[in-house]
Amino acid sequence: MNSLKRRSLLGGTGAVALVGLALPAFAQKSVQPAPVVRSKSIFLARKLRIVIPANAGGGWDQTGRALGAALVGAGAAEEIEYENKGGKGGTIGLVHYAEKYSNDPNVLLIGGTVMVGAVALHKPAVDMTAIRPVARLTSDYLVVVVAANSPIRNINDLAERIRSNQKEAQIAGGSAGGVDHVFSGMITRGARSKPEELVYVPFAGGAEVVQAVLAEKVVAGVSGYSEFSEHLATGKLRAIGVSSKRSIFGIPSIREQGMDVDIANWRGVFSGQGVSNARLATMVDAVKAATGHESWQKTLKDNRWEASWLSGPSLSNFIDFDLTTSRLMVHLLKFKA
Repeated sequence: MNSLKRRSLLGGTGAVALVGLALPAFAQKSVQPAPVVRSKSIFLARKLRIVIPANAGGGWDQTGRALGAALVGAGAAEEIEYENKGGKGGTIGLVHYAEKYSNDPNVLLIGGTVMVGAVALHKPAVDMTAIRPVARLTSDYLVVVVAANSPIRNINDLAERIRSNQKEAQIAGGSAGGVDHVFSGMITRGARSKPEELVYVPFAGGAEVVQAVLAEKVVAGVSGYSEFSEHLATGKLRAIGVSSKRSIFGIPSIREQGMDVDIANWRGVFSGQGVSNARLATMVDAVKAATGHESWQKTLKDNRWEASWLSGPSLSNFIDFDLTTSRLMVHLLKFKA
């Protein structure tokens, strides 16, 4: 478990289009130059805990730690403790949070698209009804990468590889049922192959996806740009497509390469069902203030995340529809837990 104190800082709604079917998609330290003036309206507690339902180093971990730093910077807390509990697309962490912290007003949970997809796939006894959404924070696009020495140069090369020998065209990404898995299935379908025969290799963290690609245990990897950026910069990995509608990060979009698919990955923060409405409202105000803090803005820029703020009834409705969409995608792509 790690702790972040006040002096330490870490410094759109997605859409899915599946071959004609358009659906809404489902610590580093730096010294703070001056003390923060505490705002009574957003102050939550001296010490907060953030449960991150994933291993260290991935997108949820980056989001949780960046949010913790920004909450401290904005004056909502003096210290943050982080608890990583990865596995099964966040559903293990979800169960852990619901059972241990549901009534605790000082513990937050990170979640998002991956968790929604994993709930749709695994159908756990504890699902999204066990938590209360505080805010959607970011949207991120997925990047498809190959090893630098791979003969695959673009998404059409990957599609041809999948068609010619699907069993050998293994793709690595995050947890089964998550957004990486769904997107890999969409690519497989877009390649005019069978999604139910996709050989998908799930990992709990982005670092493991990178290693699988570099070791050539898989032909390609799928994850957020931030998890590949270092190895793209050093030339160890090559990006062959991004899941946005148009090219970004200097990477051609998969849609622009002729495959009719795109998807976005959202991340947000949640509270327990036992937390009062008044406390939830204060949490929303605190998180909103944190997203305006300079450390959070720097994180958005460094990781190339898009700000995607949503809260209140609109967020609850968004998540409900996202879950319905995810269940449909699991059915269409013939995924099995």
